[in-house]
Order: sequence, then structure tokens, then C-alpha cells
Amino acid sequence: MTSKERAALRGQANKLEPLFQVGKGGISDALIKQTDDALTARELIKLKVLLESAPEKPKEIANKLAQATNSDVVGVIGGSMIFYRYNPELHKKDKKKK
Repeated sequence: MTSKERAALRGQANKLEPLFQVGKGGISDALIKQTDDALTARELIKLKVLLESAPEKPKEIANKLAQATNSDVVGVIGGSMIFYRYNPELHKKDKKKK
């Protein structure tokens, strides 16, 4: 992913609300499954890390989640993490409309 693509995705993520929060439990199987499902449905998602109670730093959590869900970390800003994973199924609908 190029820096321009990453910047464009960060801009799109500005208006997104965080879907999930990562707290003192850290990364669990349930969180990985929810994140994977959300990426399949939306491609671009934002998660929030509760900085006071999370067992690791947001960048570490983001990298582990990205690896577990086979996605890209678009950015980590403070306690917000942005993930992207291309889904060809979502783009098939756009091609059919044209």
C-alpha cells in the first residue's frame, strides 16, 4: 500500500465511528472474529484502545490484529486504530451497476 493510498484511507476513516474497544482483556479470539467479520463487510474499520487498561500499546495491538485478520494497518493515532482489507465481493456489485 502506497503512502497516498494510506492517506486517502485515513481521510475516509475520519468520519467512521469505532466499532469495538480493546480493553484490559487485550486481543481475544472473539475480538479477532468480530474484526475479521467487520473487515469482510466494510473493508475499512476503526477500533479504539482503552489506553488506561490495555495490556499493550496500541501499535502492538494493531500489528497483532492485522496479522491475525490478514489486513493492513492504515494508521494508529492515539488510541484509534484503522484497518483495511480489500474485499472483491464488495466491488463486484459496483461493476454490475455500471
